[in-house]
Amino acid sequence: MSSLPQTMTRRTVMGGVAATGVAAALATGAPAAAAAAEPSPAALLPADPLLHLLRRATFGPSPASIAEIRRLGATAWLDRQLSPSAITDQVAEEVVARLPLARLSAAEIRSRVSAGTLKQYSWDPMWQLSWAAVARAIWSERQLLEVMADFWSNHLNVTCPHGDVWDSRIDYDTMIRQNALGTFAGLLKASARHPAMLTYLDNRFSTKAAPNENYGRELLELHTVGMTYTEADVQHAARLLTGLTVDNSTGKYRYDQAIHATGAVRVLAFQHSNTTAAGGEAAVLELLDYLAMHQATARRIVTKLCVRFVADEPPASLITTLIKVYLDNRTAIVPVLRALFTSAEFAAAVGAKTRTPFEDLAATVRTLGYGPAATGAKFLESLYWMTRDAGQAPLNWGPPNGYPDVAAAWASPSGLLVRWNFHLSIAAGWWPDTLVRPTNLPAGMVGALPATYGALITATAVRLLGIAPTAPQTAALAEFYGKTPTSPLKANDPVAGWMYPYLMGMLLNSPSFALR
Repeated sequence: MSSLPQTMTRRTVMGGVAATGVAAALATGAPAAAAAAEPSPAALLPADPLLHLLRRATFGPSPASIAEIRRLGATAWLDRQLSPSAITDQVAEEVVARLPLARLSAAEIRSRVSAGTLKQYSWDPMWQLSWAAVARAIWSERQLLEVMADFWSNHLNVTCPHGDVWDSRIDYDTMIRQNALGTFAGLLKASARHPAMLTYLDNRFSTKAAPNENYGRELLELHTVGMTYTEADVQHAARLLTGLTVDNSTGKYRYDQAIHATGAVRVLAFQHSNTTAAGGEAAVLELLDYLAMHQATARRIVTKLCVRFVADEPPASLITTLIKVYLDNRTAIVPVLRALFTSAEFAAAVGAKTRTPFEDLAATVRTLGYGPAATGAKFLESLYWMTRDAGQAPLNWGPPNGYPDVAAAWASPSGLLVRWNFHLSIAAGWWPDTLVRPTNLPAGMVGALPATYGALITATAVRLLGIAPTAPQTAALAEFYGKTPTSPLKANDPVAGWMYPYLMGMLLNSPSFALR
C-alpha cells in the first residue's frame, strides 16, 4: 500500500485497515509505507521532565496528575506520593467499596462460608480483588503506592486467582500494600509468615520428617540473592523453615515447633545452631534479615527497581549507587526510590521503557481522563478481561517469578492488535460503555473546535500524548479522513463527531503512547 485511500466508508474504517496503515505511518514519521529513518525513542516523547516522572512513577499521566505535578513541582509531588497515607483517595476507595469481597480477611471469608453466604473454595473474592487492582491502577491518587504494590506482587508472586489460596489471597494483598513503601526486610518477613505464601509454595506442608524445598528454593532464587546458592543452601533453608505453617481450622499463620527440624544449618554465610524447636521461628527471622541485607539481594532488588523505572538494561552506575543506598538504609525502600527518581540516569532514560499490556490499558483510561461508571462493577470486569486478552491480567501470572517487565517479553503482532482494539473501544465508549466521558468528545479533549484538520490533529495529540505530531504524521492522519492538514474543519464533519474516536485511537496506537 503506497498511500491511504482518499475516501473511506464507515465499514472500511470499522475494519481497521486504514487505521493500521496510519499507525504504521506514525511509527516511521512518513505516510503509509514510504521509507524513512526510524526516530529515536526519546524523540517520540516530550522532553518535559515532569511528564517523564509521571510516565514512570504512575500508571500513566492523567489530566489531573499533570495539573498537580505542574502546581507542586517534582520534589513536592514525589514527597507526597512517598507518603500515601496523607493522600485522600476518594474515587478509588468508592469504586473498590463496590467490591465487598475484595476487602475480606481470611476469618471473614471463612465466616461467610460457615454462614452459607459464600461457598468454600470460592474464587469470587479473588476475582473481585483482581478487578480492584484495575480500579486502583486507573483511579487511585496514590499512584506510586499502586505501582510499588504491583512491583512487589510480582516479586513475591502468589497467583490470583489460585485455588489453594482461596481464603488468604485477599489478606496477602493487604500485607503487600502495608509494606510496599517500608523495608524489604519487613516485607520479606511478612511474606514468609503469610498463609498465602506458605500455601502457594508448599511450606505449610513441610515437616521435619519430610522437608519441602519449594519455598526455600524460591526464597533464595527469586525473592533474595538470586542464582548464588547451592543445593545444600536450599536443603538447609528448607529444614530451617519447617514449622512455619497454617492452622487448618482458622486459616491463620502459626509456628508449629512440633514439626520443626532442629540441628545446625548453614545458608550461604549464615549459620545457626538451631538447637531447640522452640527457637526455630526466631532463627528463621534471623535468616530472613540476613538475606534481606545480603549484597546479592541488594543488587537484585535495586536492579529490578531500575528495570521497572529506568531501562530494560539499566546503567551499572545507578545500580551501584542504589545498592549503597539500600544497604545504608537497612533495606528501606523510600530512600532508594528517592535516589532513583532524582538521579541523572533516570533523567536521561526518556524513551527507554515500553508499557506492558496492563500498564497500557490503565494509561489509556488515565490519559483520556474518563471516570468510573456511576454504579456497579461490570465495567471493571470488562477492563480486567481486556488485560487478560492482552496477556497480563493483574496478579494472574502463573509461575512464582512474576510478570516480565522488559519490552521483548511483550513484543508480538497479536498483542499489539489487542492493544489497538482496546484503545479504540475505550476511547469510543463501545466497551465498556459506562465510563464517564465527555458528551462531546472533541470539546472535552481540546475545547473549541479548531479551524483546520491539522490543528485538530495537533491539539488532540498534545492532549493525549503530550507531544505534537510531525508534519508527515499530521498529513498521514489527515489523509485518513481524505483531507490535508490545511483543510477547513466544519462542526458537522465526521471527524468532529462519530469519527473523532478513530483519531484518538490512532494516536493511542502510536509509538509515543506505547513508551512508558
